[in-house]
Amino acid sequence: MHSSSSSSTTDAVDLLKELIRFPSLSGEEAAIADFVEAHVRRAGVDVLRHDDNIAFGVGAGEDTLLLNSHLDVVPPSSDHPYEPFEPVETDGVLYGRGSVDAKASGAAMTMALLSLAAEGWAPSDGQLLVGLTTHEESGGVRNGLQDLRPELPSLSAAVVGEPTTLRPCVAQKGLLILKIHARGTAAHAGRSHLGENAIPAALAAIQQLEALPLNREAPHLGAPTATVTTIEGGDAHNVVPEHCVFTVDLRTTPAYTHDEIADQVSEAVDAEVEVYSDRLVPCATPRDARIAQAAQSARPNAQPFGSPTSSDWVFLHDVPTVKMGPGPSTRSHTATERIEVDEVRRAVVVYRDLIRAYFSTTRDHP
Repeated sequence: MHSSSSSSTTDAVDLLKELIRFPSLSGEEAAIADFVEAHVRRAGVDVLRHDDNIAFGVGAGEDTLLLNSHLDVVPPSSDHPYEPFEPVETDGVLYGRGSVDAKASGAAMTMALLSLAAEGWAPSDGQLLVGLTTHEESGGVRNGLQDLRPELPSLSAAVVGEPTTLRPCVAQKGLLILKIHARGTAAHAGRSHLGENAIPAALAAIQQLEALPLNREAPHLGAPTATVTTIEGGDAHNVVPEHCVFTVDLRTTPAYTHDEIADQVSEAVDAEVEVYSDRLVPCATPRDARIAQAAQSARPNAQPFGSPTSSDWVFLHDVPTVKMGPGPSTRSHTATERIEVDEVRRAVVVYRDLIRAYFSTTRDHP
């Protein structure tokens, strides 16, 4: 390991501590973006800033690899063992909101690039970029990576920094939310025979939905799942309800398109199907893709896997991508969010090895 690489692993822990100090809730990332921009510029690397999204890189050429993570965090819980935005290191473990999700990934990606740049390394015919973006945790219409992508060169591959204990995630489920409306006819409950109750109609639609065979399986992800998560019907105790609506949370895979699933549900249920949200599409990268091979080279003993949860990968679904970062996802959003400092240091080495492996192989061709 080069001496600058060795120092960069220590620097990544120091950088992570600084990042934790910013209470960068979604929509409140300006201060942390200012800090990151200044930090990278001091290292002699140019920065592109778009709103509070930061991108920086080395090299030139069409073959562009993006390492992406997010700057924002969820609000603190009520029972943190320490101040949530004050990093506390004890017995080799660093506590703080965002320590795992996902500032450790961002710090390690940043130091991987800056240490390679300090060594004078750059891709021989391509670009290495790090993008640290906003609004990932809010799950709303606005998303920092989605806003930043038009400002970036065309991407050849990407790594999304989310906690995977540095295992390469090569597939993730999407999310399709349907609202299913059962209709009836209102009447006085004392003369219920004059009406048509929408609640039993909704129950029948739920049973029809549960009987729908969505059994095509995708590698690492299995089959899609459909879960009824909310139901609402009726306005008063003495009125036959004319409307009952329930929500279906579908965790989808690349084996089906969202339109295909919505069409199948519409054919299966005797009710009106509304597509409430379909933007979080499922993603998958073939094992023989160059970025997947590079990730495997960097972590040769780690088994690739599929994730049931979504991430900013959905905004890179057209690009061969792996999701990979330090720390276990089970600690995300918890009061005891924490990460082992050795894993932060290891992440810098893994990202450096992945970058070098990616750019040492020939380009993928359609």
